[in-house]
Amino acid sequence: MNVNKILFVMGVSGSGKSTVGRALAEKLQIPFFDGDDYHPAANVTKMAKGIPLDDADRHGWLIALNKLAMNHKMQGAVIACSALKKTYRKLLTDGMEHYSTFVFLEGSFETIEKRMKARKDHFMPTDLLRSQFDTLEPPLDAITVSISQPVESMVAQVMYSI
Repeated sequence: MNVNKILFVMGVSGSGKSTVGRALAEKLQIPFFDGDDYHPAANVTKMAKGIPLDDADRHGWLIALNKLAMNHKMQGAVIACSALKKTYRKLLTDGMEHYSTFVFLEGSFETIEKRMKARKDHFMPTDLLRSQFDTLEPPLDAITVSISQPVESMVAQVMYSI
């Protein structure tokens, strides 16, 4: 099954965006891109020091992800990106509103904090999780998936909804 859409898998750090995004892209046979790979070095350094990104830090990153999405909108792709605010989601989909869908990975602070403490070799420290939840504006127009289920179930739920 090939979907000619950009699926933005979104949520706070540690919600499983990369894991679910990769599995979804594999199932749909479309490319997967991890938004973290497109952060400028200054953003990664800032986060690694425990300093939350602000809107100005995120702006260029979101524009880069929008360009990536535009380049793949005809064949489809899955892009993992926090997309925490409505204004960020608007930047991500600028010029391609009919070609994109958001998949919101929803989970509690406690569940995600536990996951973050268990993962290795990631630049995002657990200390920044609270700032992510504080920034999060849950989308009203997304496919919302609970992270309390296995990845395969999450992917099946998205597949059913697209």
